[in-house]
Amino acid sequence: MFNFSFDKRFLYIIIGISIVLGIMSMSKLEIISLLLTLPGVIVAITFHEFAHAYAAYKLGDDTPRMQGRLNLNPTSHLDPVGFVLLIFAHVGWGKPVQINPRNFDRKYSMSAGEAIVSVAGPAMNFILAILFTVIYFAVYKMAPTFLATEIGFYVMLMIQSAAVVNVGLGIFNLIPLPPLDGSKIFRNFMSYNVKEWLDRYEKYFYIAFLILWITGLAGQLISPIISWITSGLFKLIGLLFGIPMV
Repeated sequence: MFNFSFDKRFLYIIIGISIVLGIMSMSKLEIISLLLTLPGVIVAITFHEFAHAYAAYKLGDDTPRMQGRLNLNPTSHLDPVGFVLLIFAHVGWGKPVQINPRNFDRKYSMSAGEAIVSVAGPAMNFILAILFTVIYFAVYKMAPTFLATEIGFYVMLMIQSAAVVNVGLGIFNLIPLPPLDGSKIFRNFMSYNVKEWLDRYEKYFYIAFLILWITGLAGQLISPIISWITSGLFKLIGLLFGIPMV
């Protein structure tokens, strides 16, 4: 049997080959689009996982701090597989933040504490999406000459992409299936019997998630929601800046 370190290296080799083959099959326009998406993906995952760690720490759990997760260093939070999938398949994840609910203070129940930690990640992504959209329109309104340049054009695409990626990551993680954040958030509102039933059949929910992910159905299901929310966000903030969006 291969040891874990060998398996991990082997996995990274496969990922590397997949990236190279994927890039080789892309057109110049697709490569440019990929490069413009990268900053938004890195920011989205990094802040998402940091938000989980910070929420747990504020609730009294020192585990994230001891594991070096209370920082905004992308290398502390990026999972190679989830990172690559988020770029190429638009569905991915970061390195999970480990917590110990027993360390939480008694201001909230352990279940409520876990829900707060879980919702912190998607909430951070939505906040970032709003922030990037505000930046987009601020630049649009205050630097019209910059927009006319080639660099300005690409910068605006990068900002817009960052907003979309954050909406996408936030929505995806709210799907109420393990191991996603949504399962822990909604679990807090369920009765003891329902929680017990979910625990008993948890492996089947994992299988359901894997089917949705592998077949691409997860992306197809949430894509309209992402488009609707992103479009509404840009229209609303555009109006606040006096720039109506068609």
